Amino acid sequence: MPYVRHWLRNSVLLFATAIVLGLIAAHTQLIQPHDLDLDRTIQTNTRTGWLNTTMKLVSYCASPVAGVIILAVWCGWLLFLRRRPITACATFLVVAVGWNSTQIAKAIVARNRPPREFSLDPEIGSNSFPSGHTAFTVAVAVAVYFLFRNSRHRRTVAVLGVLAVLLVAFSRMYIGAHYPTDTFGSVLVAGSAIFFVTGVWHAWLLPNLDRLPLLHRFGLEEERAELEAAQGHGYGAPVPGPGRRRTGAAPASGGGRHRRR
Repeated sequence: MPYVRHWLRNSVLLFATAIVLGLIAAHTQLIQPHDLDLDRTIQTNTRTGWLNTTMKLVSYCASPVAGVIILAVWCGWLLFLRRRPITACATFLVVAVGWNSTQIAKAIVARNRPPREFSLDPEIGSNSFPSGHTAFTVAVAVAVYFLFRNSRHRRTVAVLGVLAVLLVAFSRMYIGAHYPTDTFGSVLVAGSAIFFVTGVWHAWLLPNLDRLPLLHRFGLEEERAELEAAQGHGYGAPVPGPGRRRTGAAPASGGGRHRRR
């Protein structure tokens, strides 16, 4: 997981921006009519039988049930098969926190969903802003990019991640579950949560992973040694371990180099 400078400030600013946007959209007429018009334009001009099925499938792939399964399988593979507990913990935190941060924003904004008569798949929950499906996709895309950020595939991964987020966001508007500002707001909320996670990870969580005895069984020291060896060849700054002081440079996790931004 890379180190982000001014992570707390960036996190608060992004979250505040998202909340202001949500409150304006939910409780004034500045955005709401335009949101509804765009939703209806998408639904009127693009809905057809095969695309209805496809968009429902896309939406299901980012649903809460699918999200839990994807996260469990992914982190389980990293922990049990790849034996990379640091990477598994970092990935879990990025996805879980980035995804579930939407619940805080939903409670604050309390925006009603689009009219149910236009929905292909009515939602159980009533709070519309922001989109949890889109936030999950954002968090997954960022977590995957973190894993590939030092490889030659990082640009491809970034492009595919953006396309995945756009596809899920479109599917949520297409089936009538969200407004456009809901999907945009989810990018802001998930982004703010991920900024926060990167800061907490380097300030407190990563140096204290050694306090979890279970992780030692899955290769904690081995992965830490690999990271330190890679950093010794110019791929990053030291990873703090037990009884070890952090240097002025920021620590890295998940392998490879990280750069202060």
